[in-house]
Amino acid sequence: MSTASIESPAPGHRSPLPLLALGALGVVFGDIGTSPLYALKECFSGAHGAPLTPANLMGVLSLLFWALALVVSTKYVAFVMRADNGGEGGILALLALVQRLTADRPRFSHALAILGVFGATLFYGDAIITPAISVLSAVEGVGVLAPALSHYVVPVTVGVLTGLFLIQRHGTARVGALFGPLTLVWFLTLGTLGAIGVASNPAVLAALNPLYGIAFLYQQPGLAFVVLGAVVLAVTGTEALYADMGHFGAGPIRLGWFAVVWPALTLNYYGQGALLLADPAAVQNPFYLLAPDGLRPALVVLATAATIIASQAVISGAFSLTQQAIRLGYLPRLRIRHTSASERGQIYIPMINWMLLAGVLLLVLGFRSSSGLAAAYGIAVTGAMLVDSLLIAVVMVLGWRWPVPVVGALLAGFLIIDLGFLGANAVKVVSGGWLPLGIALLLFVALTTWRRGRQILVARLQAETLGMNEFLRTLQPEVRRVPGTAVFMTGNLASVPSALLQNLVHNKVLHERAVLVHMRTADVPWVHAAGRVQVQDRGRGFWEVQVNYGFMQRPDIPRALALCALQGLAFDLDDTTFFLGRETIIPTRLPGMALWREYLFAWMMRNAGPAAEFFRLPSARVVELGSQIDI
Repeated sequence: MSTASIESPAPGHRSPLPLLALGALGVVFGDIGTSPLYALKECFSGAHGAPLTPANLMGVLSLLFWALALVVSTKYVAFVMRADNGGEGGILALLALVQRLTADRPRFSHALAILGVFGATLFYGDAIITPAISVLSAVEGVGVLAPALSHYVVPVTVGVLTGLFLIQRHGTARVGALFGPLTLVWFLTLGTLGAIGVASNPAVLAALNPLYGIAFLYQQPGLAFVVLGAVVLAVTGTEALYADMGHFGAGPIRLGWFAVVWPALTLNYYGQGALLLADPAAVQNPFYLLAPDGLRPALVVLATAATIIASQAVISGAFSLTQQAIRLGYLPRLRIRHTSASERGQIYIPMINWMLLAGVLLLVLGFRSSSGLAAAYGIAVTGAMLVDSLLIAVVMVLGWRWPVPVVGALLAGFLIIDLGFLGANAVKVVSGGWLPLGIALLLFVALTTWRRGRQILVARLQAETLGMNEFLRTLQPEVRRVPGTAVFMTGNLASVPSALLQNLVHNKVLHERAVLVHMRTADVPWVHAAGRVQVQDRGRGFWEVQVNYGFMQRPDIPRALALCALQGLAFDLDDTTFFLGRETIIPTRLPGMALWREYLFAWMMRNAGPAAEFFRLPSARVVELGSQIDI
């Protein structure tokens, strides 16, 4: 397929940059924007907190600022966001780009694929923890307002989160229209409260000097190393800057970060620091105690709304990542509903929604506080950051043709930061960090099992079926042909689809026109309609159609077949029957996968979504023919 057929689906009329930046505030920065609720507090509390002394406080504030500067502003905004795949970002989009660049190095490409898939699975751990810790930390403000009501924090959190997941099936278009302006109010509030705090003790701004952070790391290396596990909470949500790039573009995200988000976060952290210098007892909840007494009730409401927005962004991200994984062949078909007729990114996946809800509620009921959950937070984030660093280095060398010494120096800098954060979070594995790692490991096994199982299945089918050329050569002319068109979905145009053979063997007929349709997923997010189909007439009433989609697009086979008329193959759907093969997997001890993985693959096959629904075929025109396959 020529590159001319591939394009990013940019709209004809681009909204003004400030409006796009405002929209990005509500979608892109929700997660990182709620970090002030708990990040600084966790640096000085819990089993891994530092003693609250002026020197330690100034060192931690310096580390927070420079973490934002180096990880977000430098690594992601300046470098990683340059690596767009047809305008799309995110770890799977980056992986698809890397695999395209390393296609001539199969072993290297396979190793990078394993790395990228594991990085993607870490996101699901993050997607479960983020709503739990964010909403819990906001609702904990109730305990600051009225300590006697602290026992209501967990029930209220459960209610808020349950409501959030219940509304997913209705779509979020109307609520989403409020996300940008409401998040802008949130960041202005963060900045204002922080500025008031800083004004009370401007000396705290000296911690902008990196020497304070360096001194903290040098003088107390053991303590500082552990505290880094809490400092990383300030950069959670950074992956969203990259993952949501396709919705807004790099420019609006950069504008929103430098003009609004980074200044607001810095002011708020330093305002909290000024409060702690004056009143160390405020460490119990410096975010809420930074606000005047009369404003705290409103701040609790605003913070809860902000955490709901942050949670929504992560949930939507999990839906999008799942869709990409399905299209790239790492997950079986799942039911996907589009909740907006105009916004391509608004989808709802019921199974993922209910799995996330179950996981989030178990976390809230199990850990019962944001401090408890902080021990589980960080591992997933830092692991994904490490994978991003390795993949972006490949793009720099093979895609951008940057000199290897320059890339090596940048990668070394990235890895020092990533490995420092990852190592600091490793000490929290026993106290909760095992959770996202366990989730990622289970999902990694599932994704790689599906991928490998499909490869084995295709190989078995090809070994047991005729080649298309041989079939056409040996096809007897006296075979009865019945009126109409039969469409056979196939994974390989070079082989005869099993459904076609079964129909011929059992029903003793062929349709006057038999069309073999193969759907190909490109390693780019979008394929233009001009490159959607390629048609070939094989003679004797047989046609081949290759349908091309990007990994962000949802297949629609009837619509694609309508495009075939331009290449001499017109369809009347009322006279067309779609034949689908349904394979039943029989695990055996044949070479391939471990037996337990074969049983897992068989279970995933049985529970995959209907192929007719996935391809959007008219249900009244579909015939399924089953077969059993030993793997």
